[in-house]
Amino acid sequence: MPPQAPARLVVGIVLAQMGIFLAILTPVVVTLALRVDEIVPKGQRGAKLGTVMAVGAVLALVANPLFGALSDRTTSRFGRRRPWLLGGMSVGFAGLAVIAFGDTVSLLTLGWALAQLGCNAALAAVTSTIPDLIPEEQRARVSGFVGMSSALAMILGSLLANVFQDTLALAFLIPAALGLAAVCYLCTVMTDRPAAKGSFPPYGLREFGLSFWVNPRKHPDFGWNFVSRFLVFAGISAVTTYQVYFLEDRLGYSEDEVTGKMFLGTIIMVLMSVAGSVAGGFLSDRVGRRKPFVLGAAILIGVGLLLLAVAHSYALFLIALFFFGIGQGLYMAVDLALAAAVLPDPATSAKDMGVLNVANALPQSLVPIVAPAVLAIGGGNENYTALFLLGGICAALGATAIQFVRAVR
Repeated sequence: MPPQAPARLVVGIVLAQMGIFLAILTPVVVTLALRVDEIVPKGQRGAKLGTVMAVGAVLALVANPLFGALSDRTTSRFGRRRPWLLGGMSVGFAGLAVIAFGDTVSLLTLGWALAQLGCNAALAAVTSTIPDLIPEEQRARVSGFVGMSSALAMILGSLLANVFQDTLALAFLIPAALGLAAVCYLCTVMTDRPAAKGSFPPYGLREFGLSFWVNPRKHPDFGWNFVSRFLVFAGISAVTTYQVYFLEDRLGYSEDEVTGKMFLGTIIMVLMSVAGSVAGGFLSDRVGRRKPFVLGAAILIGVGLLLLAVAHSYALFLIALFFFGIGQGLYMAVDLALAAAVLPDPATSAKDMGVLNVANALPQSLVPIVAPAVLAIGGGNENYTALFLLGGICAALGATAIQFVRAVR
């Protein structure tokens, strides 16, 4: 039996992933919408939020594979992951500080762009530590804890938003500081060897383009996993981006009430996500199968979205988040282990995981662009039924796509 990864390394990976997600998901779920509320009229907030989110998400889309490819090539004596972990998270902190103190949509857009670039550079490095340093037999369990960490980041971020709702700047700065501290801890406990000099060709325009590409004909399992991720995260993004406005517009809560309502909803969603993530990871490793768990996760996410589509009460909203949370946690755990198994080349693991992470980031860009048109179906601007039904359809299609992966059971 191969040696297990040491506990301090697993803890470091989990904390670093949680810290990065804490910094970047707290604005996505709560605080960025509230910050936009503070500086633009109510009638413009949906479009302005969509603009800010879309610009940041496009840069996240570029940053993950680009910085992943550069990380694979890094020959620094500090290793090939540490410089991008520390540098990326420092830039992310700076971007969130710009949002905290900026008073125009332009400054919010600039800050969110920096935050996405920096945090995604760090995320590309930390994600690659699983295929780099974790044995295959242990990956679903570790991925389960990593998936749990993103859920815990959401609940901690909602708590901080609730605590600092009267001093919103701190709701950006404190998560960013915690993320930076967590990344520093991982850097002290991980083994990180630099890339061998001369092992990669010089980085030019062709290599830049290849940073964003894995040939799906040569690697069809990777391609199907990408398609599945994209569709499932399109459904997830419909919820994470528009919960605040759903509570205000359909359920009629005021801006002052929303943070409290979001906090309770996030607690339920996160607890279920933690349960789905940990249990799914252990069961998947035990039975040696991945695809049935990913299928079940996508179906549960779809059920949550369908319930949100018909929800006209806070109670049904919470029930929807219950199913959505289980599905999201299970998906985050097992799909990451599945992804690590279909990477084309261990030498380019950060680049290839970065390409896969495009499937996470791209929906964050496209959903805010498409959502205003979907919300306007019927002549208004609050058709959340259509938005969440579309998200549910995407999740169902994602569940179908994963069945075409052949190398993993």
